[in-house]
Amino acid sequence: MRLKSFHAKSMADAMRMVRQTLGDDAIIVATREEEGGGVRVTAAVEEEDLLIAHERARQPVKPVEPEIDVGEVVADALHHHGVPAALAEQLIDAASGLDTDDARLALGSALDSMYTFAPLPDGRTAVKPLVLVGPPGAGKTLIAAKLAARAVFKKRSVGVITTDTVRAGGVDQLAAFTRLMKLKLATVEDPDALAGAYEVHRRTDLVLVDTAGRNPFNDEDMDDLRALLSAGDVEPVLVLPAGLDAMEAADIALAFKALGVRRMLVTRLDMARRLGSLLAIASRARMAFCDASVSSKVAEGLTPLNPLVLARMMIAPGEAAEDKTPQPAPRGQPAAKPVAKTAPKTAKTATKAKAASSPSSRTLP
Repeated sequence: MRLKSFHAKSMADAMRMVRQTLGDDAIIVATREEEGGGVRVTAAVEEEDLLIAHERARQPVKPVEPEIDVGEVVADALHHHGVPAALAEQLIDAASGLDTDDARLALGSALDSMYTFAPLPDGRTAVKPLVLVGPPGAGKTLIAAKLAARAVFKKRSVGVITTDTVRAGGVDQLAAFTRLMKLKLATVEDPDALAGAYEVHRRTDLVLVDTAGRNPFNDEDMDDLRALLSAGDVEPVLVLPAGLDAMEAADIALAFKALGVRRMLVTRLDMARRLGSLLAIASRARMAFCDASVSSKVAEGLTPLNPLVLARMMIAPGEAAEDKTPQPAPRGQPAAKPVAKTAPKTAKTATKAKAASSPSSRTLP
């Protein structure tokens, strides 16, 4: 056993010195007041306990990691992307209820609960002809080429038809693409000719139709497009660029939805830094996300959209709390599902307030 005396101005100071030197296992043997002032404390400790105390003192103190508020990270992302306030609140509520410290996973779960994701087929199964529709300049011709290239790469038979005979160079642009893929391009000008082209391709795995850009607010344009869509049993797909005004884009989508559009393909993601309009469009028009184009090069193809892919586009890896995106489960084993939890009300209130303060937080009608 080791004994040691400590002199201090007060008993509290002396006891502090004992603990610092001998550790919490020290035993007080004697105490007395000194004639010149102060106190003297004698303490004892087993040699083994003293060694342990010294070892603990030498160990570095682990820094306490700050608690991450996933809802706050999601709110920041939604604010950055200009998501309308009412829509942002719903997403924050859904994201804050997930037991995870990965903000992208939380946002992906929220998107999954509020939106539908239905990527376009590549020709492996029988599908209706896909008719690409949208406003002028949305990128329909490039998308037709990308969809054709994807199907050709998978060894599917592809039929490409264009009705874009008005725009200067419209046919030539698509013809250049199909020529490289050794595909024949059919050019039609009216619904009857389009119906005949469908009959020619009735045994083709995937039939793609590129249409001329239409003004969604022009009755004549939309009537012409409606006539083309009535030429066969088809699925119209809306091609819309990212970066548009949220309310304007939602009005455009509603106009095309009236013609039977149910899926939206997003273009120009490589040129857009704010994606809030896409969420507003899909929410108001009740459209499913299918694919996205992040490059103007045909060879780089399309990205099938799912909740986590879209969340990654909205929250960069450095902005997420921790990059712990779950990997796919081994074949035959089910993927792990997140466990829901209830977040503190105070945190939700703060994050909702931040989303509502967005300069682009206009409420959609």
